[in-house]
Amino acid sequence: MLVIAGIVAAVVVLGAFVSLRRGEVQIRAEHAARGPIASLITTNGKIEPADNFEAHAPAASTVKRLLVKEGDRVRAGQLLLQLDDAEARARAAKALAQLKAAEANLQAVEIGGTREEVLTSKPELVKAQTERDAARRNLDAMRRLQERGAASPAEVEAAQARLQTAQAQLSALQQKGGAGRYSPAEVARVQAQAEQAKAEYAAAEDLLHSSNVTAPRDGVVYSLPVRQGGFVNAGDLLTQVADLTTVQVRAFIDEPDIGRLATGQPVSVTWEGQPGRNWIGRVTRVPTTVIARGTRTVGEVACAVSNQDLKLLPNINVNVAITTAKRDDALLIPREAVHQHDSRRFVYEVVNGGLKQRYVETGVSDLTRIEITSGIKDGAEIALSSVRGITLKEGMDVKVVPR
Repeated sequence: MLVIAGIVAAVVVLGAFVSLRRGEVQIRAEHAARGPIASLITTNGKIEPADNFEAHAPAASTVKRLLVKEGDRVRAGQLLLQLDDAEARARAAKALAQLKAAEANLQAVEIGGTREEVLTSKPELVKAQTERDAARRNLDAMRRLQERGAASPAEVEAAQARLQTAQAQLSALQQKGGAGRYSPAEVARVQAQAEQAKAEYAAAEDLLHSSNVTAPRDGVVYSLPVRQGGFVNAGDLLTQVADLTTVQVRAFIDEPDIGRLATGQPVSVTWEGQPGRNWIGRVTRVPTTVIARGTRTVGEVACAVSNQDLKLLPNINVNVAITTAKRDDALLIPREAVHQHDSRRFVYEVVNGGLKQRYVETGVSDLTRIEITSGIKDGAEIALSSVRGITLKEGMDVKVVPR
């Protein structure tokens, strides 16, 4: 065996020596050919409802009635479940009573007192006005008599005092019976009480309304984590409804690939739970920032995907392929054939048994192939690499070996 191995090694060394003596380097090569190519970003993602509705318990209560079950299709406005609303109705009634009382107090402030107080003070006000008018006429009469010498100054002063007293009594009654009866601070306090009562009543009505959960739009009840008669705390999830014929895929794109993304790019989604199936969609939102996700730095991409058969379920993990570029008739060569020097790309074309350096412009690429937009012609034979790892150079004599 040792002798045979030595003979084989000697033959290989002799063949290489003879080949080098002729100056030929054995290489692998491939002809440039046209065909379709697509540049893809493949990653993972999660299915989410595109237009989700969630109902949460507004307060601690029990589930009085369940009118649907998971998987049911529902119409907009359809009643889904009811909570026990006895406490909510009592709270709403109490809030309404407080609101009416506050509105009555506010009205009293605006008109100068309660209706009873207004009706009681009105005769007194009329009487005071009559007394003032009489005192004024009496003073006018005394002044005329004084001018003719029929009344003394003391009588005129007494008439003036009577008029002043009557005027003071009338002013006091007017202030007591009008809006000026209350100070600005008292008015502000009553107004604040009325606003508070209005807000409390609105909150009570909202609580009562939230005890009956209805569907805001057509969709599917895809989550119903409660049972009839069960107790729920404030904030507990009651149900989730969405139109699942179109779902959103939240995909996670590694930072170096984010620059290749654009809205409207085609998306292909596969799920291990349905082997062989493929769902089609479009990119609807590109990342605006990057986040750390485990050991990766990624941007979140939103994609709208058609799900007419409802097989894609919310919260499942899927595989996502985004087509960032596509050519149907591109001139293609293997990626390993392209070299770069000083930001310029070039290939080695096999011409008459020798290598010619050709500068090229490239386009779309995938994992194994790359598009050449200029620099070589269709069918050109392009060197890939030497069989023995020798570095390819311009003008090198080569021999193409079968792949």
